[in-house]
Amino acid sequence: MSSLLRITPLDRRAVPLVTSWARAEGFTPGAGDVAIYRHTDRQGLWLGWLGQEPVGCIAGVRYNAAYGFIGLFLVKPEYRGRGYGVELWRHALDHLADLPCIGVEAAPERVDDYAGWGFRPASITTRWQLISNGSRSDSQAEIGNAGWQGREGVRLLEGVAIPTAAVQAYDAQREPSPRPHFLADWLSHPAGTVLALLDGEGRCHGFGRIRPCLLPRGEGWRIGPLLADTPALAGQLLEALIHRHPGVVLIDAPGANPAAAAALEGLGFLPVSRTQRMYRGTPPAVPLSEVYGLACLELG
Repeated sequence: MSSLLRITPLDRRAVPLVTSWARAEGFTPGAGDVAIYRHTDRQGLWLGWLGQEPVGCIAGVRYNAAYGFIGLFLVKPEYRGRGYGVELWRHALDHLADLPCIGVEAAPERVDDYAGWGFRPASITTRWQLISNGSRSDSQAEIGNAGWQGREGVRLLEGVAIPTAAVQAYDAQREPSPRPHFLADWLSHPAGTVLALLDGEGRCHGFGRIRPCLLPRGEGWRIGPLLADTPALAGQLLEALIHRHPGVVLIDAPGANPAAAAALEGLGFLPVSRTQRMYRGTPPAVPLSEVYGLACLELG
């Protein structure tokens, strides 16, 4: 029997709709996130339709010939339990079928489901939350004089002053797969603030971005990615990112970096939820030990 569900690539005009679904689902999408997902892989985001009504969506984005990621997977509540989610899931998997590795972040109740499709648990991802007053701590105010973690010649750069090539090279050595196209869009988006630490020879020692996000009720901030050489540098970058951004601040930290929890707790962050990072195929060899915050759960 043929399915009634029609699956089409996500048109840019549907980006606000999918963003509103993600917000209602508690995904807390950041400003511009969905449009960047679409630009990363124009064939990797889809809507599911019943007649003329969109009822669900999924992303299956190819970063390169070695790695892809599935996310932004949801069906409108009134259409769940009818198999439409499985059809969207199969469509995304088929798009990525030739890749050696596919990643996904699984809600606890979906781990067994994804295991049935060949995904295996790798590590726990924890979402942390801080209610920030946007002020700079005394220790943060002194960093400019003392040097970052006592490192002479390391400077904090912001926005267009950051050399893209240095950050791309730093990221490529620490993330599961190089993602130059995605990262270029992510860091150049006008919403929020991007900061990076560079030494006198132009080498990057850490970087991060904070952007506005849509909470189920109201607005807040999401930090990600956040990468740094050491926990101390990560903490200093976190403080600098939080400065001037009062309100609810969220960050998703990979369990593969055991130092992330202590760095976040030291600044007053509290854990609020957990997901399971899972992979199908050969997991990436990169240890994530210098990743303190993921860019987003939807694309890893």
